[in-house]
Amino acid sequence: MLRNILVVIINPKVGWQYIDDSANSTQRVLSSVFFPLLAILALACFVPMIYDSATNTLSHTLMEAIVWFSKFMLTFYLCSYLLLGFYPQFNRSQITQAKLNNYIIYNLSFLIILSILIKLLNGEFSPLYFLFLYMPYIAFRGSEYLFLEKGKKIKFVTISSIMMLAFPFIIEYILDSLIMR
Repeated sequence: MLRNILVVIINPKVGWQYIDDSANSTQRVLSSVFFPLLAILALACFVPMIYDSATNTLSHTLMEAIVWFSKFMLTFYLCSYLLLGFYPQFNRSQITQAKLNNYIIYNLSFLIILSILIKLLNGEFSPLYFLFLYMPYIAFRGSEYLFLEKGKKIKFVTISSIMMLAFPFIIEYILDSLIMR
């Protein structure tokens, strides 16, 4: 399953076709790709303690790991809920719902991998942040996998990309403001 995300990152067109051919259930993709990446991300939050143990205390780092884990988990559920609401054609069958959820999971997995790399490299400003702009291209290639109508494809990719890119930052801001009080 991790191979699927790597193929999607390297060659999105081939990767999405490979994912479509494998037809894995959402539960399997969640347990094989999404949750392990979230666990690695949470562990990667502890790496800055090695570089700067004065400002990165255990309690601060633990709260940060919870925030980073939660922001991607909540983003998945929010995107799934909202996209199913905006596009009712995905509610017609379990197969179309699974395809939409897998689409969201694989796009978020790319963002999680970038976040892991950013945490490991311990940089406030990193050129890796520019790679977040690659996610809409991956999403565009994945929209072919969803068999959307041509007139709705660009709108769907725009809405889903904005959601998947913005929600983690918004959720992080909200959780940070609640925790730091």
